[in-house]
This record gives sequence, structure tokens and C-alpha cells, in this order.
Amino acid sequence: MDVRLDPSLEEFQDEVRTWLDEHVVGDFARYRGMGLTAQEDIPVEVQLAWEKELASGGWLGIDFPESIGGRGCTLAEQVVFFKTYIEARAPGRLPNLGVTLLGPTIMAFGSDELQERFVPSILSGDEMWCQGYSEPDAGSDLANVKTRGELVDGQWIINGQKVWTSLAQVADYAFVVARTEKGSERHQGLSYLLVPMDQQGVEIRPIVQITGGSEFNETFFSDAVTEESMVVGGVGNGWKVAMGTLAFERGASTLGQQVSFRQEFDDMIAMAKANGRWADPVLRDELMESYIELEILRYNQLRMLTALTSDGVPGPEMSIGKLFWASWHRRMGELLMSVQGPAAMVGGPDAHQGHEIIGDGHYPSYPVDKAQRTFLYSRSHTIYGGSNQVQRNVIGERVLGLPREPR
Repeated sequence: MDVRLDPSLEEFQDEVRTWLDEHVVGDFARYRGMGLTAQEDIPVEVQLAWEKELASGGWLGIDFPESIGGRGCTLAEQVVFFKTYIEARAPGRLPNLGVTLLGPTIMAFGSDELQERFVPSILSGDEMWCQGYSEPDAGSDLANVKTRGELVDGQWIINGQKVWTSLAQVADYAFVVARTEKGSERHQGLSYLLVPMDQQGVEIRPIVQITGGSEFNETFFSDAVTEESMVVGGVGNGWKVAMGTLAFERGASTLGQQVSFRQEFDDMIAMAKANGRWADPVLRDELMESYIELEILRYNQLRMLTALTSDGVPGPEMSIGKLFWASWHRRMGELLMSVQGPAAMVGGPDAHQGHEIIGDGHYPSYPVDKAQRTFLYSRSHTIYGGSNQVQRNVIGERVLGLPREPR
């Protein structure tokens, strides 16, 4: 993909920069450069307000058609937006799964009625979504889903448990993979249901993670209901739609992600020079190896973006990028602790850059600084969104055409 800026892209980049300069002010300005890893250094209420601020400028749905409230940006413009956003150190955004996952999925697989019902409210920031995929016995092995959906008198009755449900506590709806065909197994008999969260049959229990925050939750469905029409892609096609959703997670924003990684890396180099660790030749070699891998990551992301230029729908080759960046960032987190030295083992009053630490699970009950939080959170990268083992299977079987792994 050619990402050199022609005059029209330069004009678009200037528009993005100008808007951010004019709107990252007041309370939002204090969160510049924050919230990029684990998001715990920005209160979720501020992030929700920032999503609405972005929506006011038409920046939530830049890749959506203008006819439904988006900007209709080209792939090149999307790349420029995400890259410019990170370079401007605008506040890190919460995982808006409506914009990044559910919206594109509905546009690709959903009916006109579902598109008209949900996409405008997603792009206005009025409705938030969470993902109902993983279960206690169906994490990386999503095909082992046991949550059931039964059609009764024009409504789906849903029973089961989901886990690691990001931001379920602020979500209005969940997109849920459920088994809707009795006696079905594995990839067969699954459906992709859209379920309102504000109802008696939905219970949310926060999970306090290793960083001390509670972004994730357990979600229990006990005779929860949704309308018969709330199925994306048709009954029984849930596996295909669910895999499409995961692929959208690795689209145009990946180059912006790489820019944020570069900012973290530059901060790590600055730390090493400030505390004297740069003088260690072994550590310096490790830092340079990490830099080389970061450059490889950038070129790999460009290659992945090239694959998107055909039909705009990410394919299984996107697993290459996920495998590489997740592994690199986990290693970088470990290297960051080596650079920080003994101080990495100790919390302190400077954690969260002066923000009040409260006891409701929003901030850790013990203070951790940005580097420590990056290390702790990066441990999850090789698990969520499909573990490294799953990514290797996808690459081997669906990209390289190798024989399936023995079952």
C-alpha cells in the first residue's frame, strides 16, 4: 500500500490535526498521551464523553458510508486519521466495540433493517456495545460455545455465561455468539445475536485484573431476551460472522497502533538514557533488537493494509499481524522492566500521574506507573483476540494451505 501523502491526503491530515487542536482542550487536554495501554489512567466517564466529542465532528465512523452517517473515507484516509490521531497524542480511546467491530460486521453481514437501526446510534456515540464471545470453556476455542439461544414466540431466550466481557458495565447492547440449534457441535448451529444489556436477565460481575483495574467482566444470561430479528447473517451462520468480526479488529487502525508502539519505545529509550541503563551494552543490544522488530512490524502492517485494498474485508492473513505485534509488545513490556531496573518492583505516589486512586476497581488499589501497567497489560496480548496458538493455526491452515492440526 502506498501511504505517501498526495495533496488531498495532506489536506485531510491538516483537517484532522486542526480539529484535534481545537477540541483536545479543557478537561480533555489533561489526558493527552494517556490511555493507550489498559486505558486505566483515564476515567471511563471521560472516555465516553470523548467518544461523543469525536462523534460531534464526524470522526467515529470515518469508514462508514455517508448515506448512513459516516464519512466514507478511503482506506488511505483512514490510515492517515489513525496515524495523525496518535501522533497528536490525543486521549487514548476506550475500546468502542460498536465502531470498530459490530458496526463493520453489520455493514458486511447484516440486513438493511439492522444497519438502519444500529449504525447511526453507534456513529453518534449514543449506544455502546460489548462482545459476548469467550466463555469459561470457550476462550481461544470459541467453537466450544455453550450459551444457548432458543426461539420462543418471536423472541430469543438466551441462557449461559460469557467471560472477559470488556466494558460490559457501560454497554447498552452485546453481540453474542450462541448455540441456537439443539444437538449441534463445534462451528455448526451457532448464531450471532444482538442482545440488550439493560434487562432483568443480564447480570454483570467485574473481574479485577492483574493491573488492578476492572475493564473485564463476567456476564450471566438467565432467560435474557432479544427480538427474533436481532440475528446478523442469518440463523446458523454465527461462526462465519464471528470470524468476520475478529478480522475487522485488524484493519486500518493497525498503523496508528504501530505509531503508539513507537512512542512507547521512544519513551523507553529516554528512560534508559536518563537512569543510566543505556550504558549497559547487553541491554543496549536488546533495545536495538526491539527497534529492528518494531520496524519489521511497521512494514508488516503496511503489507496487511495492502491486502485490504482488494475488497475492504480483512482475510485470514490478518493473523500474521496479530501474531507479530502481540508477541513484540509482550517482549517490549519485559524489556521495559529491565530498563526501569529495581524501581520496576516498587509502586509509588507518582503512579497515575497525580490522579486520585479510588477503591471501586476503576484504578488499582495499589499504585502502578505507566511502565509497570504496560508490562502487566501486555501479558494479555498473546491471549485475547485469538491466542498465538490459534493465530498460528489460522496462518498454517487458511493462509499457507497446510493440513489441519490433528484433533
